[in-house]
Amino acid sequence: MRNSEVRTSEAAEDQVMNGRSFKYIAGVIGGALLCAHQAFAVEWNDLSDAQRQVLSPYQSQWQSLSGDQQQRLAAGAQRWSQMDPASRDAIQSRFKRFQSLPPERRAELSRRFEQFKSLTPEQQNKLRERMQTFRSLSPEQQRHLRERFRELTPQQRAQALDRMRQRDGAGGGGFGNRRNQKVDN
Repeated sequence: MRNSEVRTSEAAEDQVMNGRSFKYIAGVIGGALLCAHQAFAVEWNDLSDAQRQVLSPYQSQWQSLSGDQQQRLAAGAQRWSQMDPASRDAIQSRFKRFQSLPPERRAELSRRFEQFKSLTPEQQNKLRERMQTFRSLSPEQQRHLRERFRELTPQQRAQALDRMRQRDGAGGGGFGNRRNQKVDN
C-alpha cells in the first residue's frame, strides 16, 4: 500500500470512529435526558385516590404528558383535594366567569398573569398589597380612581407609574400609603 492510500484509509477509519463516537455520545446524552424526563414523571398509580379522582379527565393521556406537566397537575390536584368546599366553589365560579369572557379578554388576562409571575416575590407582594388596599376603598373611591387613571394621557400614566416605583424603591408604599387620605382632586 502506498502512503497516500494508507493516509486515505486512516482518514476513512477516523471518520467512521468519529461518527460512531458522535452517535455513542448522542445516545448517552439522549438516554440521560430521557431518564431525567422519566425521573420527574409521576406514575398514575402513584397518585393518591383524591388526586386520581380530580385528574380523571387526564388519565388516558397521562403517559404522554411531560414529567413537569404531571408534577404540576399532581400538585394542583393535591391542593384542590385539600380545599374546603367554599374555596372550591369560589374557584369554580371564577373559572366559569373567565371561560365566559371573549377570547381577546382571556388572552389579555393570561398575558397579565404571565407578567405577574415574572415579577420578583417582593414585587408580587407589593402588587397584592396595592390591590388589597384598592379593594378596601369604597366603590365610589374605586370608581373615582379608575376615572382619573383613564383620563391620563399615556405619558402621564407612565409618569404616575414611575413615581409609584420610586416611592417603592424609597421604602414607601405608594398607592398603599394613601389608605386614610381622601381621594379628591
